[in-house]
Amino acid sequence: MKTHTAPDGTVWLVGIQSPGTSNAIILFRHPDGRSSRLDRYNWVISNGAEARSVTSRPVPAKVLASLDDATILRLFQRSMPVSRPDILSRRTDVETA
Repeated sequence: MKTHTAPDGTVWLVGIQSPGTSNAIILFRHPDGRSSRLDRYNWVISNGAEARSVTSRPVPAKVLASLDDATILRLFQRSMPVSRPDILSRRTDVETA
């Protein structure tokens, strides 16, 4: 695993999951660790030799090693939440009317 320090100072753990033939999920794990609701993800797209073989699977450690800090920052900036927002914890004016 690698780490990524976000602009707000949060240090995220960075890992790779579910490598396919030409892509893998880069997972940013929030340091809180109590819930995966704060985790984020993005896709890493490969154009190497393994991307041209439907039976090939890249090794997650090699995919992670190939990512430099600038690439990880770019992927983090465009990452998406793993989980949807918890709608039950929000109150609206409609509910109180």
